Amino acid sequence: MQKIVQTAGRDSLGEFAPEFAHFNDDVLFGENWNNGDIDLKTRCIVTVVALMSSGTTDSSLLYHLQNAKNHGVTRSEIAAVITHAAFYAGWAKAWAVFNMAKTVWTEEVTENDGGKSAHQASMIFPIGAPNDGYAQYFSGKSYLYPVSTSQVGIFNVTFEPGCRNNWHIHKAEKGGGQILICVGGVGYYQEWGKEPVEMHPGDCVSIPAGVKHWHGAGKDAWFSHLAIEVPGEGCRNEWLEPAPEA
Repeated sequence: MQKIVQTAGRDSLGEFAPEFAHFNDDVLFGENWNNGDIDLKTRCIVTVVALMSSGTTDSSLLYHLQNAKNHGVTRSEIAAVITHAAFYAGWAKAWAVFNMAKTVWTEEVTENDGGKSAHQASMIFPIGAPNDGYAQYFSGKSYLYPVSTSQVGIFNVTFEPGCRNNWHIHKAEKGGGQILICVGGVGYYQEWGKEPVEMHPGDCVSIPAGVKHWHGAGKDAWFSHLAIEVPGEGCRNEWLEPAPEA
């Protein structure tokens, strides 16, 4: 059986609480976790259920969910475990644990969806519905989620790998324009006559009215940005030729 070795207690509390660190590293993990009466996979499941039942949904649960996965617990198994425990531990607790488990088993969720679920798990804004209304202006599949439609329009726009919108211009008689804030993945923004700018989560681009530009994903990565409509008078979009291929 694989031997469990733990140093988290000494790493975090070795000087502040050396006795607690000893119990954590040497007794709980060093002895109890290495007891061979039940296998490590079962022990991982028992631990996850115990933490869920106590309402513990912090980094310790995340660690033990990852530990469960590392010792062979599959996505379907952890889903069944949490569902079963929900009837005894509480429905709200199950929701909290599921939200964490999805981030740990994300690659198993995304094997057949091209990474869409993994991209969703990486950001707080929903991907939304297929952007069919503007599909003719995009070189691939995109998605749209309205964050706000009053006062100031804010939309989360998601591009699958390789998808870009056409060159276009936000026109206005007064004010107008657009602000882009990357919230997930890696993408690009380019103004006419300038080099493309790579965008990562937190990057912001301000686009004045009248500037010809495009934005979208690279060849191998999903990309999401908030598109914030700057208020103005006589605002409209002029869609032009396709952007360069990824």
